[in-house]
Amino acid sequence: MERSKLKKETWTLNVDRRIKGAVIKEAQRLGVYPVQLIESMVREKFNPFGHTDVKDETAYVRRLRDKDRHANDKMFLDEIRRWEKINS
Repeated sequence: MERSKLKKETWTLNVDRRIKGAVIKEAQRLGVYPVQLIESMVREKFNPFGHTDVKDETAYVRRLRDKDRHANDKMFLDEIRRWEKINS
């Protein structure tokens, strides 16, 4: 069975030159395309906590565990379950 290709949508944004220049400069500084920078800003606006769009889940969990070495695994899992209840 052949997989259907996703159709990429094309959007056009008309913005002020100063804003466009600032976005391009920041994207160059970060080493990403301007579109990626705008997408990340929009994602951050709609998801200010940022935990659902983690790029590397393993590294994220390791960082969380390194921050709190005094808590045991049961306390860590209980905290995750509590946050799942809050967010659902």
